[in-house]
Amino acid sequence: MTLPIVLTPGEPAGIGPEIACRLASEHADLVLVADPGLLGRTLERLGIDQPVHLLGDLRGRRSTGVNCLAVKMASTEVPGQLDPSNGGYVIETLRLSAEYCLSGQAGALVTGPVHKGVINDSGRAFSGHTEFLAECAGVETVVMLLCAGTLRVALATTHLPLAAVPAAITEPGLERCLKVLASDLSRRFGIESPRIAVLGLNPHAGEGGHLGREEIEVITPVVERLRREGLRLVGPLPADTAFVAERLREFDAVLAMYHDQGLPVLKYAGFGEAVNVTLGLPFVRTSVDHGTALDIAGSGRAQPGSLAAAVDLARQLAVRSQA
Repeated sequence: MTLPIVLTPGEPAGIGPEIACRLASEHADLVLVADPGLLGRTLERLGIDQPVHLLGDLRGRRSTGVNCLAVKMASTEVPGQLDPSNGGYVIETLRLSAEYCLSGQAGALVTGPVHKGVINDSGRAFSGHTEFLAECAGVETVVMLLCAGTLRVALATTHLPLAAVPAAITEPGLERCLKVLASDLSRRFGIESPRIAVLGLNPHAGEGGHLGREEIEVITPVVERLRREGLRLVGPLPADTAFVAERLREFDAVLAMYHDQGLPVLKYAGFGEAVNVTLGLPFVRTSVDHGTALDIAGSGRAQPGSLAAAVDLARQLAVRSQA
């Protein structure tokens, strides 16, 4: 039997509850980990005449309506208006969902958009889903991978100030990142011996040391060492030419050194339909490629395309993981 997928709607004042309710009202394998009152009010706003079913556990889900594992909010949501008192609620939905995945009761976790700022304003240190779920699972190295069709872009560093990136790129860290990326492309995506392009950090990949030495002192030694171990790596490549269509066809994934080196290209290629995947976890986790969109929250105009793509990919990866 296929295991259910747990889905966290994310920030209650954003569009997450709307797009989550649209999908969950149509797919019985989705279980929302959320405040049932929030879901009921959201369904009413959307004009969806479906009940919210409160579950004691994942075994009792219904074939119609919206299945819900209840976590209570501190304050009633106002669409478009952030409330730090609900920061703890968002964290608890993630923690509980991770527990269901770690225990083998859920086949995958799909996450809606959160607002990192308001969670931190609530007094809880939070740098992002990726880092939080790694802590929940007790794993040292996770890798953020975004997918838009056949374009896959992974990140060597995630949510860091740009000034902190060079020091964060170390030989041990980069080696762990590339090993996780190669392993999960094979294990989760079924790509045997994946081909990975490794970008440089500096313009023109350092221009032979004239524009920075990270390529010479850190990136190249790791790439050469892992190639000797059998990984199919090319690089370090200049980021401004690595994404040329003819070049991309040579690779199964690209490893960018920092967030805004790789993700603008990925999101240009598939914004609204792209999927964020966390590699290195002992369970499948996918997410949307967009934020909370507070400006349209509550209007009913939010499109669930990215969340639907995240659910579809989670199903595919979960089936391969359970095989």
